[in-house]
Amino acid sequence: MNETSIRDRKEPFARIVKRDDISRVKAWGIRLAAILLSLLAGGLLILALGHNPFAVYRDMVTGSLATKTALIATAKIAIPLLGAAISIAPAFKMKFWNIGTEGQIMAGALAASYFALFQHGNMSRPVLILVMFAASVVAGGIWGFIPAFFKAKWGTNETLFTLMLNYIIIGIVKYLRMGPWKNPASGGFPKIAMFDDAARLPSVFGVNIGWIIVLALAVLMFIYMRYSKQGYEIAVVGESVRTSKYIGMNVPKVIIRTIVISGAIAGLVGCLIVAGSAYTLSDTSSGGYGFTAITVAWLGGLNPFAMIIITVFLAVLTKGANTIQTNFKIPASASDVLIGMILFFMLGCEFFIKYRLIFRTRRRIEVVPND
Repeated sequence: MNETSIRDRKEPFARIVKRDDISRVKAWGIRLAAILLSLLAGGLLILALGHNPFAVYRDMVTGSLATKTALIATAKIAIPLLGAAISIAPAFKMKFWNIGTEGQIMAGALAASYFALFQHGNMSRPVLILVMFAASVVAGGIWGFIPAFFKAKWGTNETLFTLMLNYIIIGIVKYLRMGPWKNPASGGFPKIAMFDDAARLPSVFGVNIGWIIVLALAVLMFIYMRYSKQGYEIAVVGESVRTSKYIGMNVPKVIIRTIVISGAIAGLVGCLIVAGSAYTLSDTSSGGYGFTAITVAWLGGLNPFAMIIITVFLAVLTKGANTIQTNFKIPASASDVLIGMILFFMLGCEFFIKYRLIFRTRRRIEVVPND
C-alpha cells in the first residue's frame, strides 16, 4: 500500500525585496517616522542619565540657534561639512568610494597655510587670499589624482588607497608642526603660529565668506551633475563600466577627472577651515568633516540641495551637544552617543525607502507519495 506523507515547505520568515517605486509622500513619511523614533530613543537615554528629555532637546536647539553667537558657531560647523559633502557627491555617484576626503582637506589646508604663514607680507590681502584658494584647490586635486590614477591604470582598491593617504598627509603636518613650522614662541608645546590678519577670510553677517562659497558650490554641483555632459558620464560609469566602454567613453579619463574635481573641492574646504575659523594649521584641522560628510552625502541622496538641509541639521546637533554638556553636565561621550542614535535612525530609514520586508503569511504544502 502506498502511503502519502505531507511535507511542510516553509518560506523564510522575512524576505528583503527592492522597491520598484515609492511615492515622495510615503518616503518623507518614513523619514519623519525615523526622526520621531530617534528622538524617542534619545529621550530614553537622557532619562537614563537623570535629565528631562524636553529640557535637553530645548537647550540643544536654543544653544545652536537662539543667539547671534550661537548661530555663528553653528555656521562655522556647517560650512566645512557642506563643502566636504559636495566634494564627495560626484565620486560616490561614480561609485568611486573616496574615503580620503579628510586627507584632501588636510592637503588643501597645508598648501593654503604655507602662503598664510610665509608669504603674507609679500602680497596684498585680496591677492593673498586668492592665492591661498588656488593653492588649496591644486593641492587637494593632486591628493585626489593619486588614487584616481592608480584606480584608472591598475584597478587598485580606492577605499584602502584613499584611507591610507589620510594618514600620510596627517604625518606630514605633524612633522611640520614639530619641526620646520614650529612656532618658536610656543615654548615646549609644538604648534604652528596663528595666521596674520591679512590671511584671514573676511566676514559677511558675522560669518566668514565660506558660507557664500559653499552655497555657490552646491548650486554649481547640482547643475554639473544633473545637466552637464560630464555629469551624465559620471552617472553612466557609476551604473556600469562595461556599458560606458561599449558606448565609447574614456572611463580612465572620467575617473581621474571626477576625483580630481572631488579632491579640489575638498582642498578648498581645507582653506576655509584654516583661514576662516581656526586661523592656524594642526594635524586635527580636518576635524572629522571628511568622514561625517559621507553621512551627509548619503542622507541627502547625493543631491547638493538636500545636503544643505542635512548639514544644517547635523550642525545644530553638534553645537547643541556642546551646549547640553555645559548646561546639564552630560559627558561628551553621552552626547556623541545621542547624536549617533539619531543618525542611526536617519540612515536606517533609507533602507526602508529603497527596500521592503515581506513576512511569511502562509505555508506551502507539498504532497510526496511514498512507495
